Amino acid sequence: MSLLKTLAVATAAVTITITAAIAQQADGSAANPYRVMLVPADGGTEDGTKADFKPLFDAVAQSTGLNFEIRVGQSYAAVIEAICADVVDIAWFGAASYLPAQQRGCAELLAVDVLKGTSTYYSGIYARADSGLTSVADLRGHSMAFGDPNSTSSFVYPVAMLLAADLDPATDLSEIRVTGSHANSLQAMAEGMVDASAASFDSYERAVNQGLLDPAQFIVIGRSDPIPNPPLAMATGLPDGVKTALRDAFNTVHEAPGVAPEMIRGYGGKQVDRYDATVTDTMLAPALVTLSLVSGDVRAAILARAAE
Repeated sequence: MSLLKTLAVATAAVTITITAAIAQQADGSAANPYRVMLVPADGGTEDGTKADFKPLFDAVAQSTGLNFEIRVGQSYAAVIEAICADVVDIAWFGAASYLPAQQRGCAELLAVDVLKGTSTYYSGIYARADSGLTSVADLRGHSMAFGDPNSTSSFVYPVAMLLAADLDPATDLSEIRVTGSHANSLQAMAEGMVDASAASFDSYERAVNQGLLDPAQFIVIGRSDPIPNPPLAMATGLPDGVKTALRDAFNTVHEAPGVAPEMIRGYGGKQVDRYDATVTDTMLAPALVTLSLVSGDVRAAILARAAE
């Protein structure tokens, strides 16, 4: 089965599953907790994305008495569909997956993490040190792995970097692998399947720190402009009082009695200073420019090439 058909079948399955779900309105009680779903940035394992954010939600639960049930979506698209079908109340997105949900009227910003006064991160393109690659322009004629097609930093921004280097990914790369996650993209490079890979710097550093990548064997050949941090969002259908309570909870959790600083965690499990719940959609304006460069036609051409 081709990749495009596989994606279509997976999306249909997600839609059917969500449509069939009969979900009682969550109220934050122990019996009916708020339902949280996270995009699978680093593979979606219990030791990955879910474990990164559990301390944060535990801190909010400790300070407010609210309860949360945390899951990781099977794909970025699954998380979009889940919040749009009212199957989850809170979601963690990248900019490229939040914006479609926001434009469909399903999601609105809840909070974004802040570290040293900033709420940005970076995407990177990495290459094997023995590949002979030293810049993004050198990728012509070489193979490359990407993450999920709806990922901001393992797909959209890397594709934009290729376009800025006058490369057409669909025709100028010798082979394309769309692996589904940052971790899988990096692993494809580490195992010699491709010459280069796309992932966030957070995911690359995590892989190095976990001993999954030897930094001596790989180099950074491309670094993106600053990207707005992946936000927490909430379903637009939540009552206004619930939205206010959630924003207040995340905005002040770092100051709550008994909450240890190491519980305030963000993307990649890194400790951050706080969460800002006053953030508005204007924060994502820089990402809109990049997203506009990676049109639906560009994305479709890349996926078609990967399916060959």
